[in-house]
Amino acid sequence: MTAPEKSPAAKGKRPVPPQGRPRTGSRVAAIQALFQSEQTGEAAETVLDQFVRHRIGPDANMSQGGFEDGRVPLADVPLFAQLVRGVARQGDALDGIVGGHLAGDWTVARLDPVLRALLRAAAFELSSGTQPPARVVINEYMDIAHGFFSGEEPRFANGVLDAMARSLRAAEFQR
Repeated sequence: MTAPEKSPAAKGKRPVPPQGRPRTGSRVAAIQALFQSEQTGEAAETVLDQFVRHRIGPDANMSQGGFEDGRVPLADVPLFAQLVRGVARQGDALDGIVGGHLAGDWTVARLDPVLRALLRAAAFELSSGTQPPARVVINEYMDIAHGFFSGEEPRFANGVLDAMARSLRAAEFQR
């Protein structure tokens, strides 16, 4: 699989989780938090706290700015925290998983930073157990990829997500 060149993630475009999908909102917020942590050098725990206090929940309602301002009013905070902390703790191992499913000379460091955060979060979920099912994980992250990107990145993400899922949860695909 060839990877898309680094590009600005949809030039300020932010995904909007469908109403009534707090787990999707958690994943969107986690990708944003992981991106922020990487770009600013702030500890994941610090960014997690900032998001919980200012971007998630009732204080993040649309009257104070919406998704375009990085707010995710509807999010499952425990899942959000689990994703951010898990990726922070297991970063090197997750990069190994993601990197093992990139083609040719592509490295994790060469990926667009938002795409990198997305694939790390998905790798964490796929490697952390059997729930949710792998196909659900793929669909959730594909919805998010389409929200962040309008180019080739979603297609690239789909290939990597599918390969990771088939590797990490092979039993789910043996039917």
